[in-house]
Amino acid sequence: MDPVPALDEPLKKVLGPATAKVMAEHLGLHTVGDLLHHYPRRYEERGQLTHLADLPMDEHVTVVAQVADARLHTFASAKAPRGKGQRLEVTITDGSGRLQLVFFGAGVHKPHKDLLPGTRALFAGKVSVFNRRLQLAHPAYELLRGDAEETVETWAGALIPIYPATAKLESWKIGKALQTVLPSAQEAVDPLPESLRTGRGLAALPEALLKIHRPHTKADVEDARARLKWDEAFVLQVALARRRHADAQLPAVARRPKPDGLLAAFDDRLPFTLTEGQRKVSAEIFADLATEHPMHRLLQGEVGSGKTLVALRAMLAVVDAGGQAAMLAPTEVLAQQHHRSVTEMMGELAEGGMLGGADDATKVVLLTGSMGAAARRHALLDLATGEAGVVIGTHALIEDKVQFHDLGLVVVDEQHRFGVEQRDALRGKGKQPPHLLVMTATPIPRTVAMTVFGDLETSVLDQLPAGRSPIASHVVPAADKPHFLARAWERVREEVANGHQAYVVCPRIGDEEDDPKKAGRKKPAEDEAEKRPPLAVLDIAEQLAKGPLRGLRVEVLHGRMQPDDKDAVMRRFAAGEADVLVATTVIEVGVNVPNATAMVIMDADRFGVSQLHQLRGRVGRGSAPGLCLLVTEMPEASAARQRLNAVASTLDGFELSRIDLEQRREGDVLGQAQSGTRSSLRMLAVIEDEEIIAEARQEAAAVVAADPDLTNLPALRTALDALLDEEREQYLEKG
Repeated sequence: MDPVPALDEPLKKVLGPATAKVMAEHLGLHTVGDLLHHYPRRYEERGQLTHLADLPMDEHVTVVAQVADARLHTFASAKAPRGKGQRLEVTITDGSGRLQLVFFGAGVHKPHKDLLPGTRALFAGKVSVFNRRLQLAHPAYELLRGDAEETVETWAGALIPIYPATAKLESWKIGKALQTVLPSAQEAVDPLPESLRTGRGLAALPEALLKIHRPHTKADVEDARARLKWDEAFVLQVALARRRHADAQLPAVARRPKPDGLLAAFDDRLPFTLTEGQRKVSAEIFADLATEHPMHRLLQGEVGSGKTLVALRAMLAVVDAGGQAAMLAPTEVLAQQHHRSVTEMMGELAEGGMLGGADDATKVVLLTGSMGAAARRHALLDLATGEAGVVIGTHALIEDKVQFHDLGLVVVDEQHRFGVEQRDALRGKGKQPPHLLVMTATPIPRTVAMTVFGDLETSVLDQLPAGRSPIASHVVPAADKPHFLARAWERVREEVANGHQAYVVCPRIGDEEDDPKKAGRKKPAEDEAEKRPPLAVLDIAEQLAKGPLRGLRVEVLHGRMQPDDKDAVMRRFAAGEADVLVATTVIEVGVNVPNATAMVIMDADRFGVSQLHQLRGRVGRGSAPGLCLLVTEMPEASAARQRLNAVASTLDGFELSRIDLEQRREGDVLGQAQSGTRSSLRMLAVIEDEEIIAEARQEAAAVVAADPDLTNLPALRTALDALLDEEREQYLEKG
């Protein structure tokens, strides 16, 4: 039987079952290799050696001194009422001054034995004052024996690693465990190809592991971090590059539009010309559709940049070429909205097989979970026979009963709302893998896109169509300046008086079912505003209708209404039969009412940055300028207020997503790319390390192009297997 490689050795064998159990349960560490890759969060410095005569208050110091005197006192206290309390007072001297050390309770036994008068030792701790005398309480100490000079230098200047720990296992115990396994680092197999490592001047992996866990200088830490970041970036990029390579080997049907077919007829109908950006992105998409490998493209567009039109033209190109196209929307409201706007844009071209339909027309069908049985049967039949070229729907499209005649293109709207399994199920409905276009209006910084969607080619629409108006955004501090809130409602009345409409958005519905779960204990700094439940649509609508917006036509929209009721409300609002729509975030995506010019977001601090940006994109969609008011009770200095100020200060979604990411870190972002498991990035910070990610992507592409199966790079193959356990491997494959 082969011996287990050192890094695969279970921790149970090395550290004993009790410690290993805590590490596995609380930190997800199972092998020696796992523990070696559990990096310090930061480092404490024991401090340069300080003379006792120059001790600074409230600072961590390290001193070398000799014990002059040690006395054990007993005393009575609340914990030890019968005079059983113990206090050890030790006086030390270094020739320049004297200092008192004090130890209490059970902590006195060891120092009482160790610190005998005449003993020399290093002492480290925080300087405090007691009875007008300087002292160190419970200092750490190391007795000096033998070659005292060397010990003094190395111990005092050392950087003490502080590890991500748990209540069950303190950082210093993790540090001790690491010292036990550190010799195994010599056997770490290096995943980076030798040429890459030497070409970039990176430390070898065993050396980097040694330096990260036992650095002598800050330069050691820097060297180690630089190397370990490359490991993470490179191995992740190789995984994505291999997936791109594998996808490129799959067969797909090339779909080319006919020169005088449905797409040409549709373009002739458009009452406006496409923006430069729309033309460029369409060309990229059509080039992909014309190849015999499945397209995998991410279309990022600012709110209102015309992504739906670009997607629709791609769908029509596929229908032209004899295939079918499906658009998957995250909510019924949005699916209905897309269906409405697509049929309006297409006119008689959407009336295939009907009287009055154009010659090259097709059928556009809607499929949602709440449709009646007859309508549903009809839609399913149209899909199976190929009568319907375009289908727009929710998750209902994914069900087993749904059969396509020839599915050629899947368009997924709002990528972040769909699980990988759902996208995969829809792609599985094609005879051959269909082309895939993923759309998102939440702009993603380029690096995040490269890390999370590294397998997708990216197109960006950053130009707004002509005639779209600017949106002014302001923070309304309701607690500090209540008259600002009164003015906000006046502004809404003014917009309505000018013939426009307004949205009021609240974080929750307000019927019994959505009583907010008591979130964990809130920080006191974020104050009263955090303690009360979030404002609710039903309460606010009633207050506004009776108070500041009395006399206006106020309607309500939320996710728990019946689908027909929702649709009716949206139709009335779109037709101008309601002045103010009080809604939850169901209006966040895709709702298009050009006459709505104002939006008031209540408890704006309860929403994420990208969500606020999405919501704001619902106004200013016509020729009149838009207004977005962010109402909050958060105090001026709070992080929540800074976040809102950032949203108010820019309309650039890419800039906002960077701010969002810097505040949240990429754990959340990458969580999606790793099926909810702990982010595998321990060292890499997506925004800070942009350059490394970009360079690693180039290197990975070159490596995979030359050796797709990594036959000549067994160490890289092993690292890849470690990064991609089975669950993640499947996740990546489904993409």
